[in-house]
Amino acid sequence: METPSGGLRTVTAVRYVTPLRSGGSVPGVVEADDLGTYVVKFTGSAQGRKALVAEIVVGELARRLGLRVPELVLVHFDPAVAAEEPHQEVQDLLHASAGLNLGMDYLPGAADLTPDAPNTVDIDPTEAARVIWLDAFTANVDRTTHSPNLMTWPSSGYQRPRLWLIDHGAALVFHHRWDTAADTALKTYDLRHHALGSRQPEIAAADAEFAPRITTELLREVVSTVPDAWLADEPGFATTADVRDAYVTHLTARAAASTHWLPTEFMA
Repeated sequence: METPSGGLRTVTAVRYVTPLRSGGSVPGVVEADDLGTYVVKFTGSAQGRKALVAEIVVGELARRLGLRVPELVLVHFDPAVAAEEPHQEVQDLLHASAGLNLGMDYLPGAADLTPDAPNTVDIDPTEAARVIWLDAFTANVDRTTHSPNLMTWPSSGYQRPRLWLIDHGAALVFHHRWDTAADTALKTYDLRHHALGSRQPEIAAADAEFAPRITTELLREVVSTVPDAWLADEPGFATTADVRDAYVTHLTARAAASTHWLPTEFMA
């Protein structure tokens, strides 16, 4: 295993445990050479490499803002370690994903946040607002009451499980059409169906806390953790450095204009 200059550790998969069929991308549980177990999202999935870029950018940004996200690692994957997988569609996915993929630390005993969990999980209005602010900033359309993409996991020193953020592949929708990305920098975030919208989030306080922390330097640091291979051959860009600059430029502009895109329901 290694830690490249970009910041994410790199491990090698040594055993493919099982596919996870709860989502369309069919991630897999994998054991690696560092003795860790990871949920791996594969480059060969229908969502493609941009979903992995969004996972890294949003996940690492969330971590730097103090939100809980399982560790992200880059995973070297050889399909030979999954030779016993019986399902052909999974084998096709794995063979299309040879090389570098993205892993998220597996949290044993974690559970999906469900609507009936308000009294069993520590989520106060401050934390709810911080999560909503991040989702609004990164245009995450997949943190709804029907698909929260939030896990609860016991933490040492706390009587009740705490909240962990997962699955950010649907965020950063602007990078699917760079030619119109600038037009979306001020787009208002729709809070109506957000998984935490009912928890009286203190949005104004979260904005006052987070917006000044989104600096160009921070964004460059976060974007630098994305592998070059996942940014290569982007139409309209000459180099991967140009693509990284485009992410930084867009997100810098959006951070500076938070009053335009923040949901107003709880801004009073």
